[in-house]
Amino acid sequence: MNSRRASPPPAGKSPAASASPWRARRRDREVKREAVIRAAARAFNRKGYHNTSLDDIAAALEVSKPTVYYYVTNKEHLLFQCFLAGVEPIRAAFREVQDQQAPARERLNAVLRHYGEAVASEFGWCMVRAEDQDLSPAMSRHIKTLKSEIDQGIRRLIRDGVQDGSIEPCDPKMTAFALAGALNWIAHWYREDQSLTGAEIAAVFVTIFEGGLRPRSASQVATRAPLRRRARISR
Repeated sequence: MNSRRASPPPAGKSPAASASPWRARRRDREVKREAVIRAAARAFNRKGYHNTSLDDIAAALEVSKPTVYYYVTNKEHLLFQCFLAGVEPIRAAFREVQDQQAPARERLNAVLRHYGEAVASEFGWCMVRAEDQDLSPAMSRHIKTLKSEIDQGIRRLIRDGVQDGSIEPCDPKMTAFALAGALNWIAHWYREDQSLTGAEIAAVFVTIFEGGLRPRSASQVATRAPLRRRARISR
């Protein structure tokens, strides 16, 4: 895979503009709000947060700047909405697997697949880099809280997997950091013109993780109880 960006659209036409719901005179507020968020995510990914203005986003959508302000209060709020759009599928995945009876490793894999797809989406840059953009203290705390929620959810599934024997005894904190770190890095190199889709890349990563998380042998599975007692598990 390469790390080149997608080829630019024809002059005078951007992907956001061609999909602008205002061109079709649509009245659905939620559709228009989502279009604003997606246009912002593309712009932040292409130019960076500080080099993107609300004028840029308005121009991409072929609307006025006050129209953008109708859906968001300011650029920081818009970045946060892009961050939320990225992390919400991951949070939804945690809710989906919460009451499943499958081994914890399978439930963790389901969450990680959603995580990988989210990071490879147009919201990936905002998910990974939002916290580094000199945001207000309140916004930074909010983002850190949501990221901590995801981190703690991954740790919890790892602990459950060690407990039910579906995951090799390990340090949940360090393992969660390793998994999230590998997935987050996708946002730095993935582009939509890659030969694999975001879902396919997520599946490849989960397959690799499987090799590291799965108990090593039948004999180790048989003795996992004493191994669990010896493993240093961070809480």
